[in-house]
Amino acid sequence: MRFRHLAVSAAILVWLLAPAAQSADAPQTPAPKHDADTYRELDLFGEVFERVRADYVDKVSDEHLIEAAINGMLSSLDPHSSYMNAKDFSEMQVQVQGEFGGLGIEVTMEGGLVKVVSPIDGTPAAKAGLKPGDLIVAIDNQPISGMSLNDAVEKMRGPTGSEIKLIIRRGNQPPFTVAIRRAVIKVQSVRSHLIDNDIGYIRISSFNEQADSGVHTAIKSLMEKSHDKLAGIVLDLRNNPGGLLDQAVAVANDFINQGEIVSTRGRHPEDAQRFDAKPGNEISKGLPMVVLINGGSASASEIVAGALKDHRRAVLLGTRSFGKGSVQTIIQLPGHGAMRLTTARYYTPSGRSIQATGIEPDIVVEPAKIEKIATGPAIHEADLKGALKNTDEGAAKTSTTTPAATPGKNATPPADEDGDESATFGSADDYQLARAVDMLRGLALFGPKPQAKTAH
Repeated sequence: MRFRHLAVSAAILVWLLAPAAQSADAPQTPAPKHDADTYRELDLFGEVFERVRADYVDKVSDEHLIEAAINGMLSSLDPHSSYMNAKDFSEMQVQVQGEFGGLGIEVTMEGGLVKVVSPIDGTPAAKAGLKPGDLIVAIDNQPISGMSLNDAVEKMRGPTGSEIKLIIRRGNQPPFTVAIRRAVIKVQSVRSHLIDNDIGYIRISSFNEQADSGVHTAIKSLMEKSHDKLAGIVLDLRNNPGGLLDQAVAVANDFINQGEIVSTRGRHPEDAQRFDAKPGNEISKGLPMVVLINGGSASASEIVAGALKDHRRAVLLGTRSFGKGSVQTIIQLPGHGAMRLTTARYYTPSGRSIQATGIEPDIVVEPAKIEKIATGPAIHEADLKGALKNTDEGAAKTSTTTPAATPGKNATPPADEDGDESATFGSADDYQLARAVDMLRGLALFGPKPQAKTAH
C-alpha cells in the first residue's frame, strides 16, 4: 500500500515540476529546500487517495477522484478557476460560439451557494424571472451546500424540455421555488432598434464570438433607418455577464478611435499586456453616447464601460456594476479536458482595477416603473376667453420642444407579466432607458450644430 501511494505522489510531482526539469548536460544544482516539503505533502495526498480507493463505502473510479482533487485545488483559489473534463470543455466551446443547451444563466460561487450573475435575455432563466444577485440554495431539492460550482452547473444541465426546480433566496424574502424547463439556448448577443427615429438603441447581452460583428450590423442598420440622422446612441450592457476579452476590445474600438482600451497584469511583470484602439476602426461617427449598466454587468461588460468612461466617450447611467476585474485563461490539457485559471487582473485606461468594487455610473438611476399621473384637463393660454391670436405664420410649424422619450415606440415587447426585469430592457416601460434618451436629447440640443452650406 505504501509503495503504491508513493508511486502516485511521485507521478504527480513529476507532472508538477516537469517545466523546471533540466537536461542531462546541464550543471546539477541542489534541489530547493521546499521540494522536500512538496514531496511530503504529495505523500499525504497519495495516502488519502489510496485510503479512499480501499475503504470508501462505495467504489469510486480513479478518474473521478483525480478530477475532484484537481477541481478542489483550482476552486480553492478563487470563484472563477476550475477544471473542465473533456465533456465540460466541449460544452464550453459551444457556449462561446453562441449556442448551447441549458437554462441560460451565468453563475458564480459565493458563500457556498450559487449566485446568479445574470440571466441571458430570452432564455428559460430570464423568462422564469431569475435576477442578478439571486442565490440558488437547492437544485431539485438537493442542497447546494458542499457542491462545487461545476457540480451545480452539471446538475442544472439536462435534456431539452426536461424540468428543473430551483430553490431561490432573494434579499430578505423567504426562499421560493422556481420551476424551469431546459431548452437549447441560441444567444443573439446583439439587438437594436430606433427610438423616435433618431436615437439608436443597441443591446449586447453577452460577449460571444458574434458580439463585434453584431454591433457593426446594428450601427449600419440604425444609420440606414434614420437616414444618417442619428442624434445619439444608447449602448445597453445591463445584465451582460461578459465573455471573450478580444470581443470586448473590438466592441470598445467601435466607439473609440485611439488610446488604451484595457491592460492586464499577471503574476510576472513580463506578462503584462496593453490593448489599444486601432485608428480607423471607430464606426460610431463620434455620436453622443449613454451606456447603461447595472449589478449584472460583469467582466467584459465592465471593460467596455470602463474604457468608454475613462475616455469620456460616453456617460454611464444606471447602478454599480458587478466588479469582476480578473482574466481567466483556458489551458487545454491534451488527452483530458482543460483548466480555467485566473491569470491576470485587468485595469481600465486610467490604471484602475475594478475587482470587487465595480464601476460607478456617472449618473445613478435605479430601476423604476413609469406611470402617468392623472392631473385633469390641461389649460393653456389658447383656451382662455379673448386670448390674443398668434399671427406668426411659422408658429404652427416651429417648435423647440423635445418630445418625451418613448423607448419602445418602434419595436419592443411589453414587460413580462411575471416581473422579469430583463423583459423591460429596451421597452416603453424601461425607466433607465427613458432617462438615457432624455440625456441624449439634451446633448443634441446644446451640442454643436452642423454648419450651413453656401452655394457657389
